[in-house]
Formats: sequence, structure tokens, C-alpha cells
Amino acid sequence: MDGSSQLWCEYAWLGGEAATAGVIVDIEGERIVSVRIGVAEAPHGAVVLPGYTLPGLANAHSHAFQRAFRGKTEAGPGTFWTWREEMYAAAARLDPDLYFALARATFGEMALAGITGVGEFHYVHHAPDGSPYEDPNAMGAAVIAAAREAGIRITLLDTCYLHGGTGDEELGDGQRRFSDGTVERWAERVGALADGGSARVGAAIHSVRAVAPKEAEVVAAWAAERGVPLHAHVSEQPAENAASVAAYGRTPTEVLFEAGALGERFTAIHVTHPSERDRELLGEAGATVCLCPTTERNLADGIGPAAALRAGGARLAVGSDSQATIDIFEEARAIELDERLARLERGNSDAAALLTAATADGQRAIGWPEAGAIERGRLADLVNLSGDGVRLAGITPETAAPSIVFAATAADVTNVIVGGEFVVRDGEHARLDVARELRESIAALAGDGASDGGAW
Repeated sequence: MDGSSQLWCEYAWLGGEAATAGVIVDIEGERIVSVRIGVAEAPHGAVVLPGYTLPGLANAHSHAFQRAFRGKTEAGPGTFWTWREEMYAAAARLDPDLYFALARATFGEMALAGITGVGEFHYVHHAPDGSPYEDPNAMGAAVIAAAREAGIRITLLDTCYLHGGTGDEELGDGQRRFSDGTVERWAERVGALADGGSARVGAAIHSVRAVAPKEAEVVAAWAAERGVPLHAHVSEQPAENAASVAAYGRTPTEVLFEAGALGERFTAIHVTHPSERDRELLGEAGATVCLCPTTERNLADGIGPAAALRAGGARLAVGSDSQATIDIFEEARAIELDERLARLERGNSDAAALLTAATADGQRAIGWPEAGAIERGRLADLVNLSGDGVRLAGITPETAAPSIVFAATAADVTNVIVGGEFVVRDGEHARLDVARELRESIAALAGDGASDGGAW
């Protein structure tokens, strides 16, 4: 669909609980130039999108390389902290070529799931011993190139990671390749990263475990000067909170607040165990909280208080994080369903709010505010769902949002359009054999253990 094009959507979600029938979307270049409703039949020459069309989904928190050990770390006892050691072992095997192949396949899977934009929380920067590659940004450049080839937008959230634990603890062997040594060297390296087109660069503070308060101030100032997104892992584990209070006398959110990190461009990841004051600070700042329920329950992290965070003024977004599954509909509904278990009541977050978290607020969190809605002037990033499958059989326009949020899965995605171009058509990726690339890249990373699912 080069140049100008026209789409006719049988039904389109334009906000609220219902879907609108007969919506024409006119596109020039990458942008929507007009939206017309109530057109009963597709005009001659229009591309027909049967079923239900939504704004492109945002995956606001991703570690692409962790797709390689889906299913390999799920069984048996343990905690986040034991899982982390297995993650380090997988990360140690990456090089720029392997990372490119694995990330391209993973982003291809995201495209098939309706994701048009990803916030990649990127911290695997250097060789395993911590020494820089000839191009210090070889790993980040590989990830950006992978997203471009997979056809989705990316914000590379280049992550500052300097310490092995709260209070300037020395880096462990598995963490050395994450670190630039000093925050000044981090800033120098990130400043050389090229963006443009479908790729943007933002910043991340890995956590208060890995970045001390004074260093967090530098990262926050760097992001503020450039007006780019700033993300951080926050209060994923009670032990993280306890360590922060012991070292700094403040919770992670309070540390980041005093470092100048909180604001409308800030996204706190997880926030599974916030204090009441933490919720107030995030809400007063107009920050976003990105919940990743499939990872949080996979790692036994807990259930984040989404309703209280929203009530306090924070926006919500969702992310696939460790790639335990890649399904933004599952992440969105889990916000509500998991909280029902914790609160023993229903209706904490309505369907329209959850779809907004998965679209407009997620895109805003990763620095693509011009995406996330089917409106004039927005990017022509759309996802189309079939209404013919078993999960959405019987869907009605009047209750489209609840049906989609609480029943749809990534398997219902039929067409995906990014910047006016089909990336997925009739359920097939337009560029990649995603399943084959996943198998091959995971096998290459796992080496001899690939065939039998052996340990890294």
C-alpha cells in the first residue's frame, strides 16, 4: 500500500465499550488523513478489513533475548532470584549476530500477535567479560535492525546498569557485560546510538539495585534534556524494597523521585509491591506503570495494585517482559483477572481502560504518542482481528471491548498494518518465516542443548 490508500473496516474500535460499524480510514504515507464512520459497504478499490480493527498494540516492556528460554525455566521450585541466574547463563551466550537473529524472530512473533511498537529494555551491551565490542553499540544496533526487519516500531530503552546489588555491590560474572563502568561512560555510549524512521532511543535505569541514587540523577537528566522516555524496574520483589530501605532509607520509588526521574515520560515497570506513598508519587507525577502479569505470575512476583495506581493518577501499560508468552490481550485481561483474585471483587479495571493501556497509553509510554488511536493525524498502525474464530464467535459491536479483552488471543490476529504497510496479512508475516527463525535462533543460542531442551 504505497502512497495513498483506503481501508474499509467492518468494525473499528474508536474508544469506549462498543465498536463502530463501517469505518473508512484514508492513509497517506504513514499517517491517517481522515476517518469516516457509518459507511455500509466498502468503496471500490478500498482494502477490506473484516472483523474488528483496533489501533496497533504496544508492548511497553520487553527483553527480547529471554524468548530463548521459554519453557526451559518454568518447572520446579524457585524464585525470581533463582530464575535470574538462569537468565544470566542465557545472556552470556549472546553476541551481536545471535542477538540479531533471535530478536528478529521474537519481534516477528510480536507482529503476528498484533504488536506494532515495542519498548525494548536493553541491557546486554558488551562482550561477556565486560569489554566493549569494536562498535560499543553493536548489540543495540543489532536489536534496532531486528525490529526494522520484523516490521515493527521500536524504542530502544538503553539501560544503565552499574552495580551487582544495592549499595554499590560489585558486579557478578553474569552482570559484567551489562555495565559501562560509570554513568558518564553510559551516557557517552548511548549518545552515539543512531535512531530515526521506525526506531527511537530512550533511557532506562535498570533498578536501584544496579544504579545508585547519584547515578540515577545523571540518567534522569540525560533523558529529560532530550525529552525521551525513561523507564525503570521498580518494586518487583519485597527483597528489593527491603534492600533499598536498608541502603538509602527510602523505597525504590522514593529514590527515583529524589533523583528527578519521575514525570510524565517516566514508566515504572512492575510496581508489584508499592507503598501508599509510592502510589501517591507515581500518580502525582503523571507517570505510567507497566504491568507484565504473565511474567509476574511466572516468577511468583505477586499481583500489582492496578486499580489503586489508576485511582491515584498513574496511567497503565502492559508488556511481555520475559516472553513467557507474547499476547498483549492476555496481559491486559490479567490486570483485571489477577486483581480479582487478590481483592476478591470484580470490576477493578473496565475493558475500555484495559484496551487503552494496551494501545494509546502503551504507545505513549514508549515514546510514540502519535500512535495508539484511529484518528486523523495518527500513525496508520492497526491490528485486525477475525470475528470468525471460536473465541470471538458471537461477538457483538455493542460489547466489542469486553469480548476482545476477555476472550481474544494473539491467535485471533489476522492483519497487522504499520505505517500504512501490511506486516501481517491473513495471519502470515509478510517478510519472515517466524516459527522457523525462532527454532533456528534458539537452537543456535542453546548450542548442543537445543535438541533435548538441556540447560544453558
